[in-house]
Amino acid sequence: MGISLPKRKALWSPTGSPPEGSPRRAESVFINCPFDADYAQSLDAVILATVCCGFYPRSAIEAGRPSDLRLDRIRGALFSSKYSIHDLSRCRGEGKKNLARFNMPLELGMAMTLRYIFEEQRDERYEHEWVVLVPEGHEYLEYVSDLGGIDPYRYDRTLEDLVTAVMLWLLTLPEAEERARPSAVCGNLSEFERLMSKLRTEFRDRTPPWKHRLEVATAIATSL
Repeated sequence: MGISLPKRKALWSPTGSPPEGSPRRAESVFINCPFDADYAQSLDAVILATVCCGFYPRSAIEAGRPSDLRLDRIRGALFSSKYSIHDLSRCRGEGKKNLARFNMPLELGMAMTLRYIFEEQRDERYEHEWVVLVPEGHEYLEYVSDLGGIDPYRYDRTLEDLVTAVMLWLLTLPEAEERARPSAVCGNLSEFERLMSKLRTEFRDRTPPWKHRLEVATAIATSL
């Protein structure tokens, strides 16, 4: 017996149609990672690597009205993407209460569910493939042991190795466009970071809109 998703009003779901002008689902990659200042450069590097492989990065922070529930924004971007990248590097407690952050495993679970629905229904609207990123030496199985048996892509916490790990996976996908090798992309990271720093200054050190960040990444990609 097939599984059906509940019908709900959302930004988009596989049971509906993407908004006019949106990127094709097969070319979209949902990025699930921390959105704080400490991870900002890493997120920019993932965005650049994704664009350099011919894909369109998607995120819960890309759009949506302030009145939209955050989970609906996540669902809209994730369900509009055939692929997703999940960085599980954050697992330790933070702040005075020493609380861990589990948003990333939660969104990974949503992506895994999409794949299970596709395998059950064989409906291409639900087709989804995902990858887990973890730093070298990261013992993610100690807090999410049900992921035992998968092969995450590991990186050594440098931006160069993160870019390489992302591109190694994306370039295996059928829709990938090899616009540049990882060495060329890494060689332009300093220029990319300079442009991103300039962009943040233009927005008075606030997080620039998603489309502006993609414009900078695309400028670098087309120059390679």
